[in-house]
Amino acid sequence: MELTQIRYFLEAAKTKHMTNSAKNLHITQPALTQAIRRLEEDLGVPLFAAKGRNITLTEYGKYLQKRLAPLMEQLDKIPEQLNMMVKLEGETIHMNVLAASGLVMEAIIEYKKEHEGINFQLQQNTESELYDIAVTTKLFYQGLNEKNSFACGEKIYLAVPKNERYADRTSICLGETAEEGFISLLGSREFRYICDRFCQHAGFTPKIIFESDNPAAVKNMIAANMGIGFWPEFTWGRIENEQVKLLEIEEPVCQRDIIINYNMNKIDNRNVTEFYRYLVQFFRRRKENQSK
Repeated sequence: MELTQIRYFLEAAKTKHMTNSAKNLHITQPALTQAIRRLEEDLGVPLFAAKGRNITLTEYGKYLQKRLAPLMEQLDKIPEQLNMMVKLEGETIHMNVLAASGLVMEAIIEYKKEHEGINFQLQQNTESELYDIAVTTKLFYQGLNEKNSFACGEKIYLAVPKNERYADRTSICLGETAEEGFISLLGSREFRYICDRFCQHAGFTPKIIFESDNPAAVKNMIAANMGIGFWPEFTWGRIENEQVKLLEIEEPVCQRDIIINYNMNKIDNRNVTEFYRYLVQFFRRRKENQSK
């Protein structure tokens, strides 16, 4: 069955009048009659029977109409549905957030207050390139090669308890902490990889006493004085605990770059580029405020 034959059959089944059906279809009556006959020949059953000047459906015709009418209705809706998908896709920003997830969420919440029609879908997939905007991190010396990208340098501090050992310290060489228990993100996280590299440069492998894939859990454990840990300068915010302090790391240099980049995946990329610019400015403001 061809799609044209199905449309012709359903129109004739609805009007039960060949002349009126031909007019509705903007074809001649002989062309409609010939198309119906070819369909009957293809199926091997009669679909219509003459009834005076009109026609009536046979039992075969009634069965075929019952099965095809819903399918054709769905087919007719497809162009509208595709247009709706395009509209919704244009209003959805797909993000791959592999770093600074807490700060990214703050930015999204603030942005949504003025852009209620924009939706966000977030993933954390190191292998995926199917995104509109990605937030990743690298060691500061690895460079930035991507187009449509912004790099924001961030110093990494060491969060330690205010006990006798650290009470009077404002800075530290990382090698001094080789025997300390570290609280850290899971090894699959990019920030964990960077921090492990810092420790390698200092000549030791960190002794992990607690690890989680949730940055908030790691922050809370460090802030609760359960162990020491690396603390990004502005993406993790300030430590609201008088028993914990941040020490500047003298050796090695502990810094990373946060990379924000976007892809031109859509027919209309205006929403993506607008949020990208907003996110870049959000990070810049947070870094400036933290350094004051």
